[in-house]
Amino acid sequence: MDASLEKIADPTLAEMGKNLKEAVKMLEDSQRTEEENGKKLISGDIPGPLQGRIQNIGEQGHMALLGHSLGAYISTLDKEKLRKLTTRILSDTTLWLCRIFRYENGCAYFHEEEREGLAKICRLAIHSRYEDFVVDGFNVLYNKKPVIYLSAAARPGLGQYLCNQLGLPFPCLCRVPCNTVFGSQHQMDVAFLEKLIKDDIERGRLPLLLVANAGTAAVGHTDKIGRLKELCEQYGIWLHVEGVNLATLALGYVSSSVLAAAKCDSMTMTPGPWLGLPAVPAVTLYKHDDPALTLVAGLTSNKPTDKLRALPLWLSLQYLGLDGFVERIKHACQLSQRLQESLKKVNYIKILVEDELSSPVVVFRFFQELPGSDPVFKAVPVPNMTPSGVGRERHSCDALNRWLGEQLKQLVPASGLTVMDLEAEGTCLRFSPLMTAAVLGTRGEDVDQLVACIESKLPVLCCTLQLREEFKQEVEATAGLLYVDDPNWSGIGVVRYEHANDDKSSLKSDPEGENIHAGLLKKLNELESDLTFKIGPEYKSMKSCLYVGMASDNVDAAELVETIAATAREIEENSRLLENMTEVVRKGIQEAQVELQKASEERLLEEGVLRQIPVVGSVLNWFSPVQALQKGRTFNLTAGSLESTEPIYVYKAQGAGVTLPPTPSGSRTKQRLPGQKPFKRSLRGSDALSETSSVSHIEDLEKVERLSSGPEQITLEASSTEGHPGAPSPQHTDQTEAFQKGVPHPEDDHSQVEGPESLR
Repeated sequence: MDASLEKIADPTLAEMGKNLKEAVKMLEDSQRTEEENGKKLISGDIPGPLQGRIQNIGEQGHMALLGHSLGAYISTLDKEKLRKLTTRILSDTTLWLCRIFRYENGCAYFHEEEREGLAKICRLAIHSRYEDFVVDGFNVLYNKKPVIYLSAAARPGLGQYLCNQLGLPFPCLCRVPCNTVFGSQHQMDVAFLEKLIKDDIERGRLPLLLVANAGTAAVGHTDKIGRLKELCEQYGIWLHVEGVNLATLALGYVSSSVLAAAKCDSMTMTPGPWLGLPAVPAVTLYKHDDPALTLVAGLTSNKPTDKLRALPLWLSLQYLGLDGFVERIKHACQLSQRLQESLKKVNYIKILVEDELSSPVVVFRFFQELPGSDPVFKAVPVPNMTPSGVGRERHSCDALNRWLGEQLKQLVPASGLTVMDLEAEGTCLRFSPLMTAAVLGTRGEDVDQLVACIESKLPVLCCTLQLREEFKQEVEATAGLLYVDDPNWSGIGVVRYEHANDDKSSLKSDPEGENIHAGLLKKLNELESDLTFKIGPEYKSMKSCLYVGMASDNVDAAELVETIAATAREIEENSRLLENMTEVVRKGIQEAQVELQKASEERLLEEGVLRQIPVVGSVLNWFSPVQALQKGRTFNLTAGSLESTEPIYVYKAQGAGVTLPPTPSGSRTKQRLPGQKPFKRSLRGSDALSETSSVSHIEDLEKVERLSSGPEQITLEASSTEGHPGAPSPQHTDQTEAFQKGVPHPEDDHSQVEGPESLR
């Protein structure tokens, strides 16, 4: 940069170069870092709320930003010096860009809005084709309507923007379809375009301009620009090209389709994202010999301040040089080639830009057709899909690709990966390092890490996709469960438990269902399985549902659905039992209060008034103690009735501990080996096991079942054996049955006499 500036003859530019040297030196001094609290802080950070939030733009970024400040200072110079300086900057930048991108004898228009250059080109084409447009204006366009041809793969909103800027009606736009039978689905159909042009000419319209793509906004495909150029020359149509693949014109090797763009009438490029430079304007290169028409169209200006738009790019080109400019574009293309070659070796990944060897854009997706050649992924055979199920599987695969994209963006943020939706293919993942690598600092190691993360996520995607249909069938076959079809969920599926009071026709909130699903979520998460469960509202509804997440291993869908149904049913029964018990306890408390009040009144009548006097009552009780039984009330939760506590004190049963019967285990709980997590598919009956291994495995399962039955079952089996020395006598059995029925045993008559004496 220093040598180039010193060669400038203009003293104003020489003085500016000297000042720039000092500015760059100041920027380099401000990059000194210091360690503070374990974090690197740049001494030149902007103070205030922006501190620490500005991205690392580097020295070349500082140079581009410096151009905006420098342009404001230059605008205050003398008019003659300002005119010479701005003319020199504009001409140098235009010459450099035309040489770098092989665009001979071109002019440049610098603009902030990326689509603004195309709008100016359309104005230039209108003024060129309509000689009386300046005088007659709209009448000329009305008599012979202009037609602007856009590809169906063009970026959204481009046609509407042009019509709004030019004041043209929407019928002036003509969308050219892409190839659907032969060739790429994202390239413009040249034969159909020629047919449209002939039809417009027959109707008295004027084919004005064609917008071709050298790298579509979505996928990065390049149209057949060579054939389109021939067609435009035949019918006198202005050809404009745009796209990210235009950056490859700066490389030594360029594909023939992109190289043909150098012969077009105009092209729009965005060097700012390509080089990672902030606040650098977009550039539209064009060829036209009439300066008066370009001035009318707005492509040129006599104002020196308009020419200063090129100053940030002029400074950046001076700083980077030709080698630095080309190296950044070459590095981005090498990253794309590296990822494309690596993904070709990965199963179940489909690349959508296979015919573009030099395209810096890689678009891929996980696809649902599982060939089954790899035994690692042959876990569960995919059931036969109905025609309606094919569309559902398409949405399911899109959800899986969205999940994959979000995971990869978190694991490898330096890749700059984006998730997009295409009409034909569905949800895809796009890697465009030309737009992101310079800013994010993407390296070859990041690409290798991205491929490794994709391979690690493939088993999860395959298992989840295989289990979706099986899970749906199991849910539909289970009473009390409703399968919810949510195309945006990437997990195994969504299910809702329908309780007794559930109103299926209503979309209002269901508090009881929300409580059941909340308890169900808590119970399932306590199982510590590999599956993740979430709760959320149903699609277009306020009712709660259970969302089952991704499956990282072979999952038994039948056991999973059975566990969900049984757990939800148990939660519902417990909630209803609790509600009934609450009402019964409340009534029992009220009844107990009435009974205790009556007992207090009866005791007062039995003891008499004299015993209530403090001194007299104590003397009277000493001479003649009151012999009364302890009276109380006990509440039976099972029967819901209030009973007297007199039998408890009479039989002295309150001291004997009553052993509760063991809680019977449900049939839904499957016996698992030690360390085996829930919902794993059982290996019993598998063809992969030999006869000896399967028999030993069954014996191990039987031993586990015996041990899990508990000591109570072993004790009961031992007590049923005749002649066992520890077996209880029939007398003891009769006493236990009598106690459970509440009938006193004849041999316990002495307890009725000794009871009151012991309580005295």
